[in-house]
Amino acid sequence: MLGKKPRQIALQSLLRSQQTHRAVEPILSREFRSAPLSPADTGLCRELVSGCVRWRRLLDWLIERATEGREQKPAVREILRLGLYQIFFLSRIPEHAIVDESVRLAKAEKCLGQAGFINAMMRRFLREREQITRDIADLQDTRPALGQSHPDWLYEQWEKRWGREKTVRIMEWNNQPAPTCARVNRLLTDPQRLAKRWEDEGVEASPIDFDCAATGDLFRLRKHPPLESLGSFRDGLFYVQDPSTLLSVSLLDPQPGQAVLDLCAAPGGKTCHIAERMKNEGQLSALDNSESRLKLLRENCDRMRVTCATLGQTDATATSKYDRVLVDVPCSNTGVMRRRLDLRWRLSPGGARRLGRRATQAAWPSGGTHQAGRPTRLQHMQHRAGGERATRRPIPRGTPRVATRRRAFAAPGRGPHRRRLRRPPHTASQKLIFLRDILASDAM
Repeated sequence: MLGKKPRQIALQSLLRSQQTHRAVEPILSREFRSAPLSPADTGLCRELVSGCVRWRRLLDWLIERATEGREQKPAVREILRLGLYQIFFLSRIPEHAIVDESVRLAKAEKCLGQAGFINAMMRRFLREREQITRDIADLQDTRPALGQSHPDWLYEQWEKRWGREKTVRIMEWNNQPAPTCARVNRLLTDPQRLAKRWEDEGVEASPIDFDCAATGDLFRLRKHPPLESLGSFRDGLFYVQDPSTLLSVSLLDPQPGQAVLDLCAAPGGKTCHIAERMKNEGQLSALDNSESRLKLLRENCDRMRVTCATLGQTDATATSKYDRVLVDVPCSNTGVMRRRLDLRWRLSPGGARRLGRRATQAAWPSGGTHQAGRPTRLQHMQHRAGGERATRRPIPRGTPRVATRRRAFAAPGRGPHRRRLRRPPHTASQKLIFLRDILASDAM
């Protein structure tokens, strides 16, 4: 792996993701571990991979229009995507470098017979760059789903719900790079010591103010080497985590000495945050139904020095009663699409129903009761692009508090036995208002 260039790593990561039908991010991370790059080359590689995945549909439309729909070998198509992304979305790449590197990639992938074709295609797109740029702008106006590189069915369902203007803004947001945010692990360090460690490691970071986090706990990493190469990362001094994931733990409000159940716990960001809030004192049961995800959960808990957690399968029998229960049931993840690069290509119109069934099984593995043998105060709402699919359960008086994440919320309503379902929030500000209303209702 040594000696590979960023475009070659990007190409091989994209091809492996296509061949295995797996998310490209962990594949790229493994490539970085085995073939270290400079920070500049790492940034270029990430940009190429994320751009080619996000804009795949539009790039393929440009290729098919130019080749009259002729089928291309997977490696050739991926090389063309990489070249077109550099031409139309990156302004600092010299034209000769785009052509030369594309031809080199073809030869490295043993596509010698297609090297001349790739060379000709790159030169043609460079000659026609201005006109094609105007065509893309027109396309984004007349055919927004194609112009913003989203599936038609998803655009249509969002448009019915949100309207055209808001849907276009959502798609534009999805196509923007997501910032890298980190939460300080106060079990091991504090913001001041971590900032000094980052300075020594070449990390540029700035603090983030967030209502559900203590002052100084969140940072945005503006510039950094590969995270896996940082000693502060390996030592568990911080966890890479979107600020929105802290909302449910804040609502849960775990305390030292309590018994807490974290259902669907992997990969472990919330589990580790709960343990930190508990100061590693008490009983934290972290469960998940996937052995591979449990492995990741164990790795993260070990790295973050979580000692109060017991990990196991979701269907494991538990005899304890819990003071708090966190249920992060499977959801569509459309609210974090810009962080999940290939999510838009893995979703399907019927996927929400399957997720709803999985969510119900996860929330009520014992036929409507949680592991302690008492009904939970949870009503799961599974967001579906075109509407909502809710699973309703009776809520007896005095049942334990259950905090849920993102599109799964127990919303306050009238009457002692039931809670009305509300449309889930889709922006950070909406989520904060939503949770504020829940907390205000519970305090009454």
